[in-house]
Amino acid sequence: MAFYKKQYNKKFGVYYPSAIVVGQPVTTKAVAKRLSQMCTVTYADVMAVLGELAGVMADLMAQGKSVRLDGLGTFRYTLKTKGVETEEDFDFQKQVEAVRVQFVPQREGAQTKGSTATRGLVPSGIEWVAYDAALQKPGTGGGSGGDDSGGSGDGESDGDDETDDPLA
Repeated sequence: MAFYKKQYNKKFGVYYPSAIVVGQPVTTKAVAKRLSQMCTVTYADVMAVLGELAGVMADLMAQGKSVRLDGLGTFRYTLKTKGVETEEDFDFQKQVEAVRVQFVPQREGAQTKGSTATRGLVPSGIEWVAYDAALQKPGTGGGSGGDDSGGSGDGESDGDDETDDPLA
């Protein structure tokens, strides 16, 4: 089950649900253990592959390629830059403030006009429950909206909603 909390945006005067994360992040070791239980690959083999994945992806993206992992999505480099007024002032090294990785979840289902496609990482039928900090076990880390809230923070939809009802 996934959790949400009610947020209020003072600027627009609206309430909206915001997805939150509870507890600590799931570790690579926990993911590897679960994957090894689901298939014929050993835990050590899964850990070896996951341990090398980031380096391989970085190398491929440094070659100007995007990386698509079937069932997951596509990763690519983007730049945070500052502009200059004239072409003579253009200097790539001075203008680049940060290199970032953009992730776009894979879409599944029909993608023709009038049909519905869903994101591979967003299964249909997610059970959304209002977060109540009082019900969390001590030491689970509580909840955090923060930048990982999944909402834009402006009370507006981010355009990826499958339905108008956030609880559906």
